[in-house]
Amino acid sequence: MIPKHRIPVTLLTGFLGSGKTTLLNSMLRQPGQPRTLVLINEYGDIPVDNDLVAFSPDDAVVETLTGCLCCAVRGDLAKTLRTAPHRFARDGMPWFDRVVIETTGIADPAPVLATLLDDTVIATQYRLERTIVTVDAVNGLSTLEREPEALRQLAVADQLVLTKVDLAAAADLDALRCRLISINPAPIFSARHGALEEPAWHRLLAPVADMRFQPLKWLSAEGAGQSVRLSPQLPQPHGVQAISFDYDQPVHGPALGRWLDALLDFRGPDLLRIKGLVHLKETGLPMVIHGVQHVFHPPVLLPEWPSEDRRTRMVFITRNLDSVDLRQSLDDFNRQYETGVLA
Repeated sequence: MIPKHRIPVTLLTGFLGSGKTTLLNSMLRQPGQPRTLVLINEYGDIPVDNDLVAFSPDDAVVETLTGCLCCAVRGDLAKTLRTAPHRFARDGMPWFDRVVIETTGIADPAPVLATLLDDTVIATQYRLERTIVTVDAVNGLSTLEREPEALRQLAVADQLVLTKVDLAAAADLDALRCRLISINPAPIFSARHGALEEPAWHRLLAPVADMRFQPLKWLSAEGAGQSVRLSPQLPQPHGVQAISFDYDQPVHGPALGRWLDALLDFRGPDLLRIKGLVHLKETGLPMVIHGVQHVFHPPVLLPEWPSEDRRTRMVFITRNLDSVDLRQSLDDFNRQYETGVLA
């Protein structure tokens, strides 16, 4: 059974104790939410979090995957997603309209994203709609300082939810917000007592018709602008930061492909995330590129420009890379292609 429309998937991740399950409970209780299949990954043989998720039997069902999502459970996740439309069917149609995957707090979310994007069967049934990352407002700065997994989780976020803001001092919140923006210029929401205010819930959970539009939000003027203004002034533990650049010349498609391949080959471990809107020379139209570590969404050529701005714009979440070097290397590949040096 293949759904007529691909089912949207929300990936919910965040470090241990950051309030993922509490936020999930609040999310499921919001009025007008679609019927939801919740997949919870727990690191251990005895599931606990599934018993902590409160829901109406008519609105949601919970399944638990135990173990490490980067190991055997990744296969279990793929199997669960492939068979779920059959197992949860009513009148020949999938019972659920949305999937929420909650990862364990110590998980690198990249393998989950790879499952959703690389598995051809799953890609015909599901589409990744958003990645929500919870950040503990009280302990977030120290966690980012000492835990590489927290940085990886933050890097993949489309939306950030600051939890426990009712317990944090205003000055500490400001410092944490600045740190988060310097790493990932994604929209930030604040949760008090595990919940958001109604207008914020609406913005956080607003349907996204197509994943190709997510990078456009991420590359918005205020998001990229915050990254450029703030990151040079902030300390950068582990050297991870968001950097952005624009490029005025149209980019040849083959040059872009070779440039991205070279970045992955030589600096792959340092590239946690890439999003960009590229002015493609061959068509004059914008192409959306979007990658998480070694996993890239298929590039999407948009039918028209979303604004009057025709520049190539990119944002990277990276370790120890410089925007000047990135722009120069793209310029080198583009010029070499034009002169025939790059075949």
